[in-house]
Amino acid sequence: MLPRPYELPGALLLVLGGALACFAGHRLFRIVLGLYGFVFGALLASSIMGITNSLGMIGAALAGGIGGSLLLVFAWFVGVALVGAGVGVFVAHLVWNQRYAGDPAVLLVVGMAVLGAAVAMAFQRIVVIVGTAFAGAWTMVVGAVTLLALRAGMAPTSDVWIVYPLAPAGERRWVPIVWIALGLAGTIVQLGGHKRSRTKKR
Repeated sequence: MLPRPYELPGALLLVLGGALACFAGHRLFRIVLGLYGFVFGALLASSIMGITNSLGMIGAALAGGIGGSLLLVFAWFVGVALVGAGVGVFVAHLVWNQRYAGDPAVLLVVGMAVLGAAVAMAFQRIVVIVGTAFAGAWTMVVGAVTLLALRAGMAPTSDVWIVYPLAPAGERRWVPIVWIALGLAGTIVQLGGHKRSRTKKR
């Protein structure tokens, strides 16, 4: 959550950065890793500061963002493994929640994360395309929800589903539908661009 004056530009950056990741994540993978490393680093670092300390939040966000960005850019293969691990954890939660209430067993989550990372390293290109498409789609949705809230004169949402997409989105039933539609569209666009680039090389 950003201080009030920075919410609008922050939301616009989320939409634009999300679109870049969603539709061109594979071709610009290092740039996308840098952007998401910055976002996650900023999110983690700013969370240790009080909401009323705007200057401290901004400073911590910048420091954490730069650190996260450098970490993923210079260790991009770790980024690929993390994408796969994230997809594995997502699948574990999705399957578990279809039959049981609450969080899945720790061993299941860890096992799926390891399996996802291994598959990601074996099929890097496909995993990167799908992972960046859906991550970018989610970033676009979060930015769009914030923009809609600002336009309506309301405080931007701080719901838990923003950071944890598997949590219910409350009354916004359109959120998962739009997310999946954008993620599939981004996957199709990136796969089409990848096929064209391989054809040109031949």
